[in-house]
Amino acid sequence: MRVPHDDGPQGPKKPPRAPRAAKAGAVIAEPHRPDAKAARAVTTEPHRPDPKDSPERALVSGARQQGEAEVATIRPQRFAEYIGQAALKRKLEVFVRAAQGRNEPLDHTLLHGPPGLGKTTMAHILAHELGVKLHLTSGPAIEHKGILAGHLTALGARDVLFIDEIHRLSPTVEESLYSAMEDGRIDLPVGEGTRARTIGFELAPFTLVGATTRTALLSGPLRDRFQILEGIEFYGDDELAAIVLRTAGLLGFAISKEAALEIGQRSRGTPRIANRLTRRVRDFAQVAAGPRRIELRDTKQALHELGIDEAGLDALDRRMLTMIVENFRGGPVGVDALAASLGEPRDTLEGVVEPFLLQRGFLLRTHRGRLATAKAARHLNLELPAPGQGELEL
Repeated sequence: MRVPHDDGPQGPKKPPRAPRAAKAGAVIAEPHRPDAKAARAVTTEPHRPDPKDSPERALVSGARQQGEAEVATIRPQRFAEYIGQAALKRKLEVFVRAAQGRNEPLDHTLLHGPPGLGKTTMAHILAHELGVKLHLTSGPAIEHKGILAGHLTALGARDVLFIDEIHRLSPTVEESLYSAMEDGRIDLPVGEGTRARTIGFELAPFTLVGATTRTALLSGPLRDRFQILEGIEFYGDDELAAIVLRTAGLLGFAISKEAALEIGQRSRGTPRIANRLTRRVRDFAQVAAGPRRIELRDTKQALHELGIDEAGLDALDRRMLTMIVENFRGGPVGVDALAASLGEPRDTLEGVVEPFLLQRGFLLRTHRGRLATAKAARHLNLELPAPGQGELEL
């Protein structure tokens, strides 16, 4: 018997294997042979779901789709929503309105102050009030001027570029930023060796908003290129209480004014801490008594569990003051000696602990070192040794 074969360009095919003999009485089913056209249609035609059942959406789109819950944000978007810093708001509102009247970008702005006071929030408000896009980055993230060029060339007309911790820019990147701020251009080297050359890129008019917690570390040439320099100060207890009430409303729970003021008094003058304590007080109150309005007694109990005392001092604050009073007879003591005694980094003591203690009068900073005040001793129920009583007992 002749087996049919294909003598095409690919050569003869291997003859098919003969089927095994079936047992007596067995019925051999005819194998299903789909039509060639139908097979090609199945393999080549992609599956197209009904748009009603599965609406198309971009995988990387940040827009909220229909049916998705909107994420609540507690960050203010307008000057009217921003609580506190009344003098700063008045000045920035004038600068924004003047820039809009001239149809120009806002002058380059530097915001300085301790962490958590709202520098990033103010950058969001400036961009929102100007009606432009906000581009966020930080000093450590801009490792070389190529990254800086990427940020600058992506800016549209009058957009805002916000650089957090701007004092941590490298000198090379900082020098490239000078021409961008003054001349609206950035020069980048192209090629290597004898064929290397510099190409200048023209930039759209933009506003640079820099934020720093260490103004002293900012170089003089960079600081002088900002036309608006404003500081953000610590908040009062009443302002923090208003922030707590606003945050509670946005998060969907009720809190009494007395409880909000208690949180505000223990928030170290910082809105970020006030918002954090508000969330934690809500957790304790919810687990203890269920969903109801948070009262003063609930707040005090939760803050006691968190280790925050009536003056807003936490465990590290009390350890530091106790160390100065008991081990160093009230001071003066150098910050390096304190850091070694407490087992904490020097930057933590200088940037996190000391600002609040200095503001509230628990600590003094002199050229000889740190001194604990009588107010600190009374708060800790300790006796402050009188000055000049001799050396430390070993």
